[in-house]
Amino acid sequence: MDDNQFIDSVANRTGASAEQAAAIARATLTTLAERIDGGEARDLADQLPEGLRAYAFAPHSDAERFGLDVFVQRVGGRADVDPELAQAGIRAVFDTLREAIAAGEYDDVIAHLPAELWQVANPAPPYDGQRNR
Repeated sequence: MDDNQFIDSVANRTGASAEQAAAIARATLTTLAERIDGGEARDLADQLPEGLRAYAFAPHSDAERFGLDVFVQRVGGRADVDPELAQAGIRAVFDTLREAIAAGEYDDVIAHLPAELWQVANPAPPYDGQRNR
């Protein structure tokens, strides 16, 4: 997936313009990089399209600890969008990441996030060895 495909995916999932989708993608990746440790952020950046890699580099080696409300606030502020579009954009970026990077890498990123962010990332439930009846 290249930069344009990534941004188009976010735009299509949110109904935002390409410019807004680009701002949301960049803001989400920057905020995500702050929330996960530096090594994991570098691993994520290595799998992103070239034009988005710089946004996923963590400013520090240790992750900041914050929840969904702060995540949405930071993305909304950085992308200059309202909280509802910020949250929809975060979900769109996570959905696009799930398609754009290796499954194991996506799972590693999600594992570093608190449960309330999993709701936005919407990961598939882990297989527990039992079938639904």
